[in-house]
Amino acid sequence: MKTHKWFTFVSLLLIATMVLGACARATEEPTEPPVVEPTEAPPEPTEVPPEPTAIPEPTEAPPAEEFELVLWTQEGEAEEAFQFVVGMTEVYTALHPNVTFEVVNKETEILREDFQTAALAGASPDLLWTVNDHAGPFTAAELIQPVDDLVDVSNYVDGALSAVVLGGQTWGVPITSGNHLMLYYNKSLIAEAPATTDELIAAGPDLIAQGITPLVYNQTEPFWLVPWLGGFGGAVFAEDGVTPTLNTPEMVATLQFLHDIKFVHNLVPVESDYDGADTLFKEGSAAMIINGDWTMGPYVDTFGEDLGVARIPEISATGIWPAPYTSGKYFMIPVDVEGSKLDVIVDFVTWATNAENQAIMVTVLNRLPALKAAMTNPVISEDLYLKGSADQMSVGTAMPTVLEMRCNWDSMKPEMQAVLADTKTPEDAAAAMQEAAETCIMTLE
Repeated sequence: MKTHKWFTFVSLLLIATMVLGACARATEEPTEPPVVEPTEAPPEPTEVPPEPTAIPEPTEAPPAEEFELVLWTQEGEAEEAFQFVVGMTEVYTALHPNVTFEVVNKETEILREDFQTAALAGASPDLLWTVNDHAGPFTAAELIQPVDDLVDVSNYVDGALSAVVLGGQTWGVPITSGNHLMLYYNKSLIAEAPATTDELIAAGPDLIAQGITPLVYNQTEPFWLVPWLGGFGGAVFAEDGVTPTLNTPEMVATLQFLHDIKFVHNLVPVESDYDGADTLFKEGSAAMIINGDWTMGPYVDTFGEDLGVARIPEISATGIWPAPYTSGKYFMIPVDVEGSKLDVIVDFVTWATNAENQAIMVTVLNRLPALKAAMTNPVISEDLYLKGSADQMSVGTAMPTVLEMRCNWDSMKPEMQAVLADTKTPEDAAAAMQEAAETCIMTLE
């Protein structure tokens, strides 16, 4: 984490400690009581007071119950977010010395798999800090508990909250809103972001002539396909929210577009996974990248005023803006957490998402908050980067939370990769996606 950002945590910790110290001194150092002059002589006692009884010995307050909590998170060090999570737990421990945390980082899918295994073995962590699409499999296996009766969910942004609602219950407490893809661009290489796909394609030749890759993105995961699908007017589910709609003209058009910007227009590298695309952009070898709001902090640190944030270009053929999935990051509470431990965890979750800490999170990570009250903070309205993120979020769509979405992800991934390897046609890939998704969903029943 950058030094000035770590100072934010240190400052918060010092302030918290000073406040606690002041409260303690106020309790321990009584002031002299005021002197009140009597206005008349007190009345003569009419009865003899009883003999004084023995004064009971003072008893010590019972020691606070100790809690050693384990928190799993998929936040990574590269985005400086893991350090933020650790910092939050350390500040909470400073305020509550009887509560300590072990924070464990796990890659998103590894966290899902490991939590399912650990929970079934009765060895789950005490708290999760993770993504919304884990709610589907976790609720299907009855591994987490609803939070509607634990916190006031009405305090949180609807766009974030709705992404963890299943069966009329809320299965996570939002920490951030957004978690969406958008376009970042290096102003020293391209002055303005292309507003349409036609402009994107037109910008390619000049950049290529300079030895600059016009655009990079993670070509291995269908999360980066979904915004374009929305721009071509498609969706992964029918209106019922559970029936896959992958073998459609819209999906074929999307796959054809991704194929063409790679093999016809040469806008993207022959290969690029997440880390490869991120490195090319940070090194100044690529003019633009499609990446998530979670990378904004590191990009601001890298490029400063040369960083631009914009919507993914509008699809010229349809006139529709690409619609990235929106959700957020969430606290999820394992189903077996109860009693005084649950009370402590709810207190930590509520504290970590209060208005003050949400403002700190925005400052440190450059992500949009999940608390409604924090959305009006000037740290957002006066920040060009966050305004760009909020603008992209405004045309996004809530990520499905249903268990069937896992079948869609697993079915889209290999077929998209085949198209981008030029080994399968968009038509054949779309048909294979649909068949695989339907087969997968049958196994869920």
